[in-house]
Amino acid sequence: MTVKAPAEIGMRLEEVDTPALILDLDAFETNLKRLADAVGKRVRVRAHAKTHKCPEIGKRQVAAGAVGVCCQKVSEAEAMVEGGIADVLLTNEIVGARKLERVAALAKRARIGVCVDHADNVRDLQAAAQSAGAMVETYIELEVGMRRCGVAAGAPALALARTIAASPNLRFAGIHAYHGRAQHIRSAEERRAVIQNSFVLVSNTKALLEENKIVCPIVTGAGSGTFMFEVELGGWDEIQPGSYVFMDRDYARNEWAPPMPRFEHALFVLATVMSRPGPDLAVVDAGLKASSVDSGMPGVWERPGLSYTHASDEHGWVEIGQGAAAPGLGDKLLLVPGHCDPTVNLYDWYVCVREGVVESLWPITARGAVY
Repeated sequence: MTVKAPAEIGMRLEEVDTPALILDLDAFETNLKRLADAVGKRVRVRAHAKTHKCPEIGKRQVAAGAVGVCCQKVSEAEAMVEGGIADVLLTNEIVGARKLERVAALAKRARIGVCVDHADNVRDLQAAAQSAGAMVETYIELEVGMRRCGVAAGAPALALARTIAASPNLRFAGIHAYHGRAQHIRSAEERRAVIQNSFVLVSNTKALLEENKIVCPIVTGAGSGTFMFEVELGGWDEIQPGSYVFMDRDYARNEWAPPMPRFEHALFVLATVMSRPGPDLAVVDAGLKASSVDSGMPGVWERPGLSYTHASDEHGWVEIGQGAAAPGLGDKLLLVPGHCDPTVNLYDWYVCVREGVVESLWPITARGAVY
């Protein structure tokens, strides 16, 4: 059951109940435009919805030029299709009879793609699609250095492509090549070098497929920290940035350099000072249940000298530096999450604000959609 929103349209930001997930609409819309301006018509954009879990945001990304969205879990894809997104790629391996039945059922309603890295999974996916009378777009996930999922480049990928091509209810859609660890390599030069290595694997595998008369329609991949490197190398037809719409504190630690565009912080956690135990400390009502700390503590937005230093379940410690303007009891602070994706998954609503006033409330439909 979706809980009641912590705000009403027309409220001032300072009236919003806390903790609340705040979306700055001006910054969000700027980020949509900057991505579109950066890539132009050189590649397709397939925005990653695992970041925002919200069909309303997905529809705005499509309106800004994206061909559709990516998801990681079947339940996320179901939420996106139910919310009006007609083209969804599951950038993950989907294993298990029940999950594959749901993928096949979804493929009767929308264009659905899925990644595979094992012949047994291909056979199971074919059986589910055949039983449902569906056609499923099927991508080979290529291992490009992430050391997570994916089949090895070259001959192993060719063998898997042949298995897909022999499956009547699966359409070989191409290669999925995503290097997640590269997104947060701080040095721009080192990030570029890692993607260059991925490019070699992609190019060699695509050439091998085509030598064997297997057409590779799409190479898809890339993320918010590297996508312009993939665009410039030319080996990718489609990019999958997700965090660009929000940005977070961890991405802000990356070295910026052209050709990557700059994105704005658009996502915040609004917190209230609930205690002032001393002159150098404020305690806020946003702790571990309000902001993910897997990539570090949140930052305090536009309040120099205030540092969010640690958290418990319901409390956050904000240290007040010498000479800093100290917040009073009941004051509201905006926090920049360390990692936007898992922070979003803690909330039911985006409180969408423009110039300090609540303009919209968007449900986070796929919150908790991890199965």
